[in-house]
Amino acid sequence: MKIKTIWFAYMAVIISLASCSTEEDHSAIQGIINEVTNDFAPDKRIALFDIQFENGQLKGETNLPKAVESLKERLKANSVSFEDKVKVLPDESLEGKHFAVVTLSVANIRSQPRHSAELSTQATLGTPLKVWKKENSWYLIQTPDQYISWIDAAGIELMDEQGIEAWYRSEKMIYTDQVGYVYDSPDEALPVSELVAGNILELREEKGMHYHVELPDGRNGFVRKDEMEPFAEWSETKDISANNLITVAKNMMGAPYLWGGTSIKGMDCSGFTKTIFFLHGQVIPRDASQQIREGEEVDTEKNWENLEVGDLLFFGVPASDSSSERVVHVGMWIGNNSFIHSSGRVRISSFDPASPDYDEYELNRYLRTKRIVGKESENVIGVNEIIRQ
Repeated sequence: MKIKTIWFAYMAVIISLASCSTEEDHSAIQGIINEVTNDFAPDKRIALFDIQFENGQLKGETNLPKAVESLKERLKANSVSFEDKVKVLPDESLEGKHFAVVTLSVANIRSQPRHSAELSTQATLGTPLKVWKKENSWYLIQTPDQYISWIDAAGIELMDEQGIEAWYRSEKMIYTDQVGYVYDSPDEALPVSELVAGNILELREEKGMHYHVELPDGRNGFVRKDEMEPFAEWSETKDISANNLITVAKNMMGAPYLWGGTSIKGMDCSGFTKTIFFLHGQVIPRDASQQIREGEEVDTEKNWENLEVGDLLFFGVPASDSSSERVVHVGMWIGNNSFIHSSGRVRISSFDPASPDYDEYELNRYLRTKRIVGKESENVIGVNEIIRQ
């Protein structure tokens, strides 16, 4: 009886040691995965690296093949044996259609593949997208500003590499009025599609007072000439001057606030600043917490004389001993102690206590100002680069 008791105690110790060893091994492996994630995909909004190690298998999916290779090398260097079950996107079920172009004036892009999910961002007509995978009638896509989320099939035209290259080579027009329509005929009897500023369409021909244009999904119709410009000419002549920035921004005055919105139909704070720059030929990062990483810092002390029209002002909660800084709002400086931003609606606020637009709330949560205009960055690209013209 005593021998049996000793044997059970011995086995319990062995099992306990094995369990501790397994937990330590798993923790070490997870540490390696975390390192690779931090190196290649620190921002989940713009990079997909969802990888787990379970029962000797490396599982999950990613759109970063270099990150997967780095992870495998690090695991092997640490003598970790594994079965590779990682899916590298784009998914094979797409059958080569790894690209798409937006076909709606404004397409909603959501956090999950369902209409009830949070609106993450939007993309306007003519925006080229990368396509990573499909779930029912939804596609996981990536926008030119690198945002990754889900779009309904009704909002895009899928293309293979040959198709997207043909679209890139086509002659294009950009819609420059605030809102309008593609009509079925020069008589403007019926609308084919709604349009908003920044929409991009293919040119078929000029016809009297109209341009005959084609949408990415093959629909075609007519748009008034005074509402459009040839894209190549528009992109070459965009001048990010103080007057132009103020004019474009003020043309959106009163537009409603919409969480996730990036068009004249409705926009959140960073969607508004993003739209201003887009209409001046530049694509900047999507969110305020991303935009603040760009450009040159010009103020942190509320010295408004240091600011220039077009500078971006950021607001939020400063870092403390127990928490990191939180950037929650952004606006654009327009001079005269004032900035324009989307808060409830697109409006002008002032830091002058004597102004009727005085905004004490935003003043109290001011963080700093950054200058993007004229500052080079790999994350700020020309619209002509994504359209390839």
